Amino acid sequence: MTSALTSMWAWDNSVPPSQDARGRGYAPAAPEPLAYFCVQRGLRLVFLGAPWAADEGPVGAWFTSASAAVAGTGARVGVLGGDPGWLPNPALAIQWATTALRAAPTATLVQLDVEPWTTPSWTTYRAQVVQRWLTLIRKVRAALPPGVPLGVDTPWWLAHEPGQSPARTLLDEVLARCDRVAVVAFADHAHGPDGIISLAGPAVVAASAAGKPFTVGVETDTPEVAGGPQFTFYDEGPEVMEQQTAEVAAAFGGLPGYEGVTVEHHRAWRHLLGLDG
Repeated sequence: MTSALTSMWAWDNSVPPSQDARGRGYAPAAPEPLAYFCVQRGLRLVFLGAPWAADEGPVGAWFTSASAAVAGTGARVGVLGGDPGWLPNPALAIQWATTALRAAPTATLVQLDVEPWTTPSWTTYRAQVVQRWLTLIRKVRAALPPGVPLGVDTPWWLAHEPGQSPARTLLDEVLARCDRVAVVAFADHAHGPDGIISLAGPAVVAASAAGKPFTVGVETDTPEVAGGPQFTFYDEGPEVMEQQTAEVAAAFGGLPGYEGVTVEHHRAWRHLLGLDG
């Protein structure tokens, strides 16, 4: 049976912090084992964490090599990153993206994970934060080289948040400014009112109707990181995750633009599979 798990977020690098302050020292993120994991899991797309100044230092060298290694497996590479501090200054996001693409010429897309809802201003100055986020997305997209699409990580509930006009949701506003989305719908089961299918449904229908490719994101990290055991497959294990995401694929696979399920994230997924002891 073909797995519904077609892509992943990969935030870690293999560079020791003693060599580079940006290093995470996760040995399985070295280019060769990372590429081997992609082959073993049959991945088609990897969102690869791109550091600031991705063309400099040991972490920059790792990023270039890791991107090439993943691309060598036949998987697409998306340079991944984001910082709420970019919201008032989109030029920082543009600098990060253009540098990352220069450092990873085998990458074919950019994936933004800015998460403005994590800032204190989201509740007190929501309209201003939303406008800054949408402006950032639009400006980054405009600055990318021709043929390089911009993806955005979007939680499922954006399909229920009001946009800038009464007839549009915030997800509609994002979709109008980017080329693809990863719909984050963290839950440990497919069905039911709080299951992945119900949560992600309105968002994936909107993405499909807008003509944008999309994936559905699931979590494998610890309950402490995920915010509770109901949001992650950490306790359920890899077999249950395969079974439940197969149900997600059955529900959404017929929609134009569907590209499978994205796993958060490489290190946690390896732990779930028992590969790191």
